Amino acid sequence: MARSFVTEATRVVVKVGSSSLTSAAGGLDTARVEALVAAVVSRAGGLVLVSSGAIAAGLAPLGLARRPRDLATLQAAASVGQSELVHRYAEAFGRAGHRVGQVLLTETDVIRRTHYRNARTTLERLLALGVVPVVNENDAVATQEIRFGDNDRLAAIVAHLVSADLLVLLSDVDGVYESNPRLGPARMLRDVRSDADLDGLTARGTGAAGVGVGGMATKIDAARIAAAGGVPTVVTSASLAAAALAGDEVGTVFHPTDPRRASRLLWLAYATAPEGRLYLDDGAVTAVVDRRASLLPAGVTRIEGEFSAGDPVDLVDPRGRPVARGLVEFDSAELPGMLGRSTMELAAERGPFYEREVVHRDDLVLLLTRR
Repeated sequence: MARSFVTEATRVVVKVGSSSLTSAAGGLDTARVEALVAAVVSRAGGLVLVSSGAIAAGLAPLGLARRPRDLATLQAAASVGQSELVHRYAEAFGRAGHRVGQVLLTETDVIRRTHYRNARTTLERLLALGVVPVVNENDAVATQEIRFGDNDRLAAIVAHLVSADLLVLLSDVDGVYESNPRLGPARMLRDVRSDADLDGLTARGTGAAGVGVGGMATKIDAARIAAAGGVPTVVTSASLAAAALAGDEVGTVFHPTDPRRASRLLWLAYATAPEGRLYLDDGAVTAVVDRRASLLPAGVTRIEGEFSAGDPVDLVDPRGRPVARGLVEFDSAELPGMLGRSTMELAAERGPFYEREVVHRDDLVLLLTRR
């Protein structure tokens, strides 16, 4: 029986990793690219393709035998490889009568609210014009992303960005297993409905071709991010992409764990980097987490970092565990003199401007529990 949430999805984000597009030598494998396009082209009316492979595609043209370690050469490979990657996609989709549009993003584009809004507008317009957006990190100018980043998290954020009905994460493994299936017998998880289903899981490593930076662990994290925002996710292999998009029962399904939330809150939870930390006492943690109340200065015991009013900060419990993220109303220079004091006391001493929250509940989101 076909998965109805797949067959009924009208807007789909598909992410494919480097190892599914390239050969062991590091260059693009034309046959693999064309096979991927053939598998996903039926969804072209509402498809966003998040594609890794730019750096890997640039290795062979530059005469590099393996992925370089230094940043400058990585950026050069990305610059050369990105044009090659999009050219191949344009040719393959073009034969089926569809245009593609390149969208390169850096972390800044999803951290800063105005950039995030602009990216959303661009993607929406491309889809409205019948174009298939091909999204990738802008590795030619990025720094941290190349060293530590991965497109799986980007795909989850893009799924929220375009209000997708479905996210499909493709790699060279056909699902999420309890242990590495290449090392011996392992059981595949067919359905993940909560974090409890992932207990005892061991999943990490690069793709078989050795050119990717991600592994199954990053796909699990991305799937959890998507599911926490109400987007069902299928994790499977590129070879099973057509079957997955047809609704066949392949791969591992991460079912939504929460209803859809406003994109603003999803942006705050998953696309921002905290500029500092506010340590809360136990009473404030209860108020914020259980009662979904605003954070008042009386509940803050200390701060870390330098930040300005309006910056995202993490709210952490007495043991330092992040429980929420929010936009702070005061800068880090003002807050120390306010800690542990009531708003009434502060207003009487400093004026009515201080009779307000440190973080308002409308600018606050509970964080996905980190494993």
